[in-house]
Amino acid sequence: MTMIAREPTMRELLDVAMDAAYLAGKLTLAYFNTGVRPDFKSDATPVTIADREAEKLLRARILSAFPEHAVLGEEEGATGAEDAEYRWIVDPIDGTKAFVAGVPLYGVLVGVEVRGEPSVGVIYLPGVGDMVAAASGLGCTWNGRPCRVSEVAHLSDSLLLTSSIVRCQARSDAFDRLMERTRLQRTWGDAFGYALVATGRAEVMIDPAISPWDCAPMLPILREAGGRFSDWKGNDTIHGPDSVATNGVLYEQVLDILANERRRKH
Repeated sequence: MTMIAREPTMRELLDVAMDAAYLAGKLTLAYFNTGVRPDFKSDATPVTIADREAEKLLRARILSAFPEHAVLGEEEGATGAEDAEYRWIVDPIDGTKAFVAGVPLYGVLVGVEVRGEPSVGVIYLPGVGDMVAAASGLGCTWNGRPCRVSEVAHLSDSLLLTSSIVRCQARSDAFDRLMERTRLQRTWGDAFGYALVATGRAEVMIDPAISPWDCAPMLPILREAGGRFSDWKGNDTIHGPDSVATNGVLYEQVLDILANERRRKH
C-alpha cells in the first residue's frame, strides 16, 4: 500500500478507514461461532483472540498509509505523538459479549480525529454485511449508497434503542421516561444501534456509559446523515461519559428528558 506523505484528503482518510474496517471484520468472522472463549480484563469486560488480532490488523493497515498518525485502540492503548494532528480511534469488536454469544450484531469501529475534531467514521457489521461510513463534507453512505436519518417527528412514533436496559435503569429514570413516550423499545445496541439510527431504521439510541473507542465514528456518521450525536448534556463529543444519537428532529425532546434525569441511589 502506497504511503501518503502529504496532508491527506477526507476521501483518502475515509478510504483507508473503510478498507481497514472491512479487513478487520473479515478476520473476526474466521473466529465467529467457533467456540472462542474470552479472557477478562481488569474491568471484567471480555476480550478474545479475535479482538486482539483484529486490532493489530487495523493498526497495520492504518500505519502503512499514515505512519506519522496516532492511534488509540481499546486493546493496545495509545501510540504516536500526543499532539498528532491526526488520531485514529479503533474498536476491533464493539459488542464482544454478542460476538462470544454468537449474535451477529457486533461491529468494527474506525474513527479519525483531525486536529481534535471527529471527522471520519466507519461502522462495519461483518455478521450482517453492512457498512455505514462518513467523512466531513462527503455525506454518509450505507453499503456505498447515500443514507439519511428518518423524518419521524413524534416520540410516540419512534423506535428507542440501547445496549442495556438494565444499565440505563440502574443509572436514572431517563430510560423509563423515554420508554413511556416512544412506540417501540429494543436492545439492538452497541454499534448496530447507531447504524440503525444513521440509516433511518430507528430514531433514538442511548448509552449510559461509553469510552471514545465505543463511539468514535458516531459523531461524523450521524452529522453527515442529518442526525445528532452528543453526550446527555448536549455536548458534541465522543469523549463521554455517555452518549445519545437521534434523527435530529427528536433531539431536543430526547435531550430534555436526559438532561432532567433523576439519578438512582446505589
